[in-house]
Amino acid sequence: MKQRPPYDPTNDVLFKFVFGKEERKNITLQFINDMTGRQGKNAFVDIDFESVEFVPELQDEKLGRLDVFGVLDTGTRIDVEMQVINRRNMEKRTLFYWAQMYLHYKSLKRGDDYRRIKPAIAINILRFPFLPQKEPFSRYGIYNPETGHQLTGDLEIDFLEVPKYKDKPIKDLNRMERWLAYFANRLNPEEKEELAMQDTALAEAFDASNEFIRDERSYREYLQREAAIWDYNNDILGSREEGREEGREEGREEARKKITTSFVQNLLADGEMEYEKIAKLANTSVEEVAKIAAAWKNKR
Repeated sequence: MKQRPPYDPTNDVLFKFVFGKEERKNITLQFINDMTGRQGKNAFVDIDFESVEFVPELQDEKLGRLDVFGVLDTGTRIDVEMQVINRRNMEKRTLFYWAQMYLHYKSLKRGDDYRRIKPAIAINILRFPFLPQKEPFSRYGIYNPETGHQLTGDLEIDFLEVPKYKDKPIKDLNRMERWLAYFANRLNPEEKEELAMQDTALAEAFDASNEFIRDERSYREYLQREAAIWDYNNDILGSREEGREEGREEGREEARKKITTSFVQNLLADGEMEYEKIAKLANTSVEEVAKIAAAWKNKR
């Protein structure tokens, strides 16, 4: 089989394959411990994955939420989400899912003491910039704004903003930055090998990602998910165009062409798919695929 083109580890279908499987929970545990700053006797040592939908999803099914949810050995609930689309509601969204974990999932029964409630942690990995801070990692809790006193450790909401990754020598990366380097996917083969040698969990994450991409069916699912993301972003770009209706239509069409061209070129780079299949995945015509292919080949 030919070498696949570069893939994006922030694709949430790929993410769930790597981080949401029982046979690879050591990857997930290491990631959670690194993100929450736990190690040694304070580290989480086990997780039971759960498949839970707190509320029905209202958006298109192909853009549904794909996350990793589980109960840690301490009873702490954990929700790790890969957010690939900026819906402009991240603050409310993450707080809502945290509250559902804290209050409703295996929480208090009638007559129980409030002290039985276990903490809940939400970790959000973002494909888009979101917070005003320049740093890629941010943690939020409940604090007194005047004294800095923490009311309780039961609420923890963490953000890892992948676009804020900055190149550093592998040897200088801390625990969190190693994962950021993995998700940013800007390392050359030698740097990836060096990173994998420093961290067993990351080495397994690289191996699992490659396994997913090499599988024909999984790779098609990956491409379809990317197409759905691009299509959604295309709609957002079009809806924000201002001016006359004609101008808005022209803006949407121009954005659609750019995204379609990029997607088709990615499929062409695979070198194993017929134009008819590419056209179907890209929601365009065979003629358009042939036109893009001819232009793409001339530039190579």
